[in-house]
Amino acid sequence: MRREFAWLEERVPGLVLSARLLLWYTERRGRESRRRLRELQGRYHGRRCFIIGNGPSLNAMDLKPLANEITFGLNRGYLLYDRIGAPTTFHVVVNPLVAEQWTGDLERLPNTKLISWSLRRLFPADADTVYWGRPTISMTPRFCLDATRDIWSGATVTYVALQLAYAMGFNPVILVGVGHRYHGDGKPHQEVVAAGEDPNHFDPGYFAKGVRWNLPDLETSELSYALARHYYHLVGRQVVDATVGGDLRVFPKVDYASLF
Repeated sequence: MRREFAWLEERVPGLVLSARLLLWYTERRGRESRRRLRELQGRYHGRRCFIIGNGPSLNAMDLKPLANEITFGLNRGYLLYDRIGAPTTFHVVVNPLVAEQWTGDLERLPNTKLISWSLRRLFPADADTVYWGRPTISMTPRFCLDATRDIWSGATVTYVALQLAYAMGFNPVILVGVGHRYHGDGKPHQEVVAAGEDPNHFDPGYFAKGVRWNLPDLETSELSYALARHYYHLVGRQVVDATVGGDLRVFPKVDYASLF
């Protein structure tokens, strides 16, 4: 590598210095994120948390009790903060289209942001931003037990949150707003442009007209959820589903109102 730098330095003065600084900065940011992820591992052992999906069923729920809980928000879930009465504890982002179109909104969130390493170019160094995942993200289905390692997204940001919650030690993990259904046409992962109001999320402006987004892959998501259920069960922990009227059948159902 040093020989390559020397060869480049002779031909393009200053370029190598910039490349070295970029490599140093990127590696430093990665090291800092891994350090902070290690600090989070097991920190919440035995405590419960809520992972808040973005389905329209949230409109039939009283979200105020979640202000006093440890919570994970996902993608544009910050649009719920007024309904909850507080920001979520953590905010998880994996989808590039979400990060690219709402970078400013995400930067300003007042909580701990857990963002895919692949999106780091969009965000400045920030004391409240922690990156998960390594530069090369494998596509092999798996459940990650260590948050400092590469995390498979499993076709849904909810699965990433389940892996992060596992690493932090939460038990039980409670899902709300995960309807596991989609109204519309197209192939899984296909990038589309919204033509009008959004019927698939809690806010009709979530992916409003003109917004680019990827169609969901419910089949792969269900496989991912089954992996999460298996690995939580292996260590005597549980994921339960308190979604109102959801179609997901992987996790045991609980009544949301009974939790408070």
